[in-house]
Amino acid sequence: MENRKRSVLKGALAGLIGGLAGAGAKVVAEQIFPPRVEGQTPPTVMLAEQVVGYPLKVPTQSIHWAFGALAGAVYGAVVEYEPTMGAWKGAAFGITLNKLTHESLLPKMGLVAPTERQPARERISEWVSHAAYGVVTDSVRRLARKAL
Repeated sequence: MENRKRSVLKGALAGLIGGLAGAGAKVVAEQIFPPRVEGQTPPTVMLAEQVVGYPLKVPTQSIHWAFGALAGAVYGAVVEYEPTMGAWKGAAFGITLNKLTHESLLPKMGLVAPTERQPARERISEWVSHAAYGVVTDSVRRLARKAL
């Protein structure tokens, strides 16, 4: 960290901004290499609906963007106090997020097939798009944090 005072609030804000940019990068990556058949409900939407207990009447992309922003904010706050968490310029964050969600939490909740039954294309797409999310999140977070 440079000669600046650590601030969890500024770190979270920078991470939120980065997370929004990262969510955009993930959307682009998934358009190039889609993880699912078109029309299939994204796992983030299924998770949000399970948490609230009823079908949501919001655009599915808004949930994707909100999740990306929230994950980025948490990441930004954590990296503020533990810079080593920004390993691989954010790629480790994106891959870890994929591992925790698409390969652990979501299968355990029955929202996606267990990892060993997921199509290879879906798994590869999730790894690549989450790595892109993490790298862009971290890059934008760094720029935003310098400006704050």
